[in-house]
Amino acid sequence: MRYMTLITLALLVAVCVPALAELQNVEVGGSLRIRGNVFEMDKAWTMTDTAFTEMRTRLSVKADFTDQVSAFIELDSYDIWGEDFRSANYVTGLDARAASGNDVEMYQAYIDAQKLWGTDLSARIGRQEIKLGSGWLVGTNDANSFFTGLSFDAIRLDYATDMFSVTALDAKLAETLGDFGDDDADLYAIYASYLGFEDITIDAYWMYVKDDVALIGTESDLHTVGLRGAGKVGAFDFEAEAAYQFGEAKFPDTKFLWWTVDDNDVDYDAWACNLEAGYTFDVSYQPRVFLGFAYLEGAGDDSLAFNRLFSDWEYSQFLDTSGDMSNMFVYRAGVSAMPTESIKLALNVSYLVADEVDSGGWWFWSWKNDDTMGWEAGLSGSYQYSEDLGFRAGWSHFFGDDGVNDGNDIWANGLAPWFGSSSDDYDYIFAETQIKF
Repeated sequence: MRYMTLITLALLVAVCVPALAELQNVEVGGSLRIRGNVFEMDKAWTMTDTAFTEMRTRLSVKADFTDQVSAFIELDSYDIWGEDFRSANYVTGLDARAASGNDVEMYQAYIDAQKLWGTDLSARIGRQEIKLGSGWLVGTNDANSFFTGLSFDAIRLDYATDMFSVTALDAKLAETLGDFGDDDADLYAIYASYLGFEDITIDAYWMYVKDDVALIGTESDLHTVGLRGAGKVGAFDFEAEAAYQFGEAKFPDTKFLWWTVDDNDVDYDAWACNLEAGYTFDVSYQPRVFLGFAYLEGAGDDSLAFNRLFSDWEYSQFLDTSGDMSNMFVYRAGVSAMPTESIKLALNVSYLVADEVDSGGWWFWSWKNDDTMGWEAGLSGSYQYSEDLGFRAGWSHFFGDDGVNDGNDIWANGLAPWFGSSSDDYDYIFAETQIKF
């Protein structure tokens, strides 16, 4: 069976950890994050005006044992203010209805073993957050609005030295209780980093999503290979990553009256890159300027758009609220400064252009949608009141262009259109506070 070596090794780690390990230390931690959001979307078809306050509560316990063994358990709850009001009669509150549902989840629960058998090998087994590199493809979904968090039921092995590190990952995305390796969805990855350059990391990786969940009716084998370099050289900092996806997605047969179309296979064949370079001036306020570019290839005639998997990067507050926007060129620039040690201000500007655009018609009557989606500007500020308590606020405005009028496939990894009008106003305002302990 595939990947049996990785699973067997993880099981050996679990049973070989010394049974007589003694409890040495217990730490309790957590955080509370509250964020108010206001979206003014005017007449955009796929989004309407909305305002809400979201809150995420996290509480964790870490137990350290001898022989560098530890256990970590974290509960969390993500809520929208007003969803769990404890009265169906929200005017008088006279009834005694309990809160709807049980929102508390087991967000993380894993065993961690370091320096196994005196080597540089470590293992983490259980539900865990996973962030590879900068989180461009695999992250924790806690960057902007809708910060529900993301954890994986996984086996993770790491071998790390001063010169390099290698991570092997096996994560279960969906379980149908079928035969081993069948009818499930899994994520496998090998992520290697070279650390031999001072303040610079060079990464290479392979990720494989095997989706064989029969309930959905589709099967897919999606491979992603990529390279990444990031770090600092003096006052310069940079982030550069490129990836290529290949594989196949099999969709259910399509039936038309008396005949059946049984060739619904579509290939994965797409490129993507993410580039950013910045410079920090060694003067008062420590101003930093940066330029960035991203390319996310769209769907072709017989291929799907680049799938951003579980990305933490969001290139737009309007078109990319879930980190899955594809089929796009993104040009970015910005400047930030720190008037004091506790205050940071930032101004970012983006220009978005669709890669593949829709077209239609026939013969002398045909059309092709415009590819220019528009400009987006964002102003934000943060204030670190204390070591534990911080505040953030910001405003973004989207200046739509003709591509917004026409509609192009840009959401859900290139599978859904976003319609609006270039004459409409698109604004997003947020304010949040967070405390950690």
